[in-house]
Amino acid sequence: MKKILMIALILGVASAWAAQSQKPPAPAPPQTQTPAQSAASKDFLIGLEDVLSVFVWREPDLSVKEVTVRPDGKITIPLINDIQAAGLTVDQLQERITEQLKDFVASPSVTVVVVKVMSQKVSIVGEVGQPGVYPLGGPMTVLELLARAGGFREYAKKKNITIVRQESGQSVRYKFNYKDVSEGKNLQQNIALKNGDIIIVP
Repeated sequence: MKKILMIALILGVASAWAAQSQKPPAPAPPQTQTPAQSAASKDFLIGLEDVLSVFVWREPDLSVKEVTVRPDGKITIPLINDIQAAGLTVDQLQERITEQLKDFVASPSVTVVVVKVMSQKVSIVGEVGQPGVYPLGGPMTVLELLARAGGFREYAKKKNITIVRQESGQSVRYKFNYKDVSEGKNLQQNIALKNGDIIIVP
C-alpha cells in the first residue's frame, strides 16, 4: 500500500512539473520610447541645444554621458575635440565620430543617442497664463500646449484660437475652437504641433 501511495505521489509531482514546463513564457513588457527617442527618427536632424549621449564601446574615457550642441553647431568629444553635430542625423554623426576615432582606437563602435530634443520649439502668444517658447520634445497637441502654458486668462477668446504654420515657404493658418474640443466636438482641430508653429490666443 505504501509503495502504491509513493508511486502515485511521484507520478503527481512529475505531472505537475511537466505541466509547469509546458506553460508559455510570460510575455515581454511592451517596448516604450521616450519623447526624445520618438522624435529622433532616422530623418531627425540634430539641432542647436539638443542634448546628446555618445557611447564608445569598451572606451569609457571616450564616452560622454551628456553633451549639448553649442550655438556653433558643434559638440566636444575626447581626443576628437570639436565636431559638427547640428544638421546631421544620428547615423551621420555616429559615422563621423567613428571615422575620426580610427586614428586612436582600433575598430571603434560608436552609439549616439538624443537624450533631449531642445532644438524643435513651438510658441504660444496672447491670453494664456504663461506665453512664450516651449520645446517640442515629443508629440504634442494644441490642447497639451495650452495646458502647459497655464490655461487661459480671463478675457481669452477661446473659440478663435489660430495655429500659424510655415509649409512650403508659405504661412498656413489653422483654426482651433477650444469650446468645441473640450466638449468632444470637431476633435480634428486638436492637431499635432510641428517645429516652428505659433499658437495665437486672442
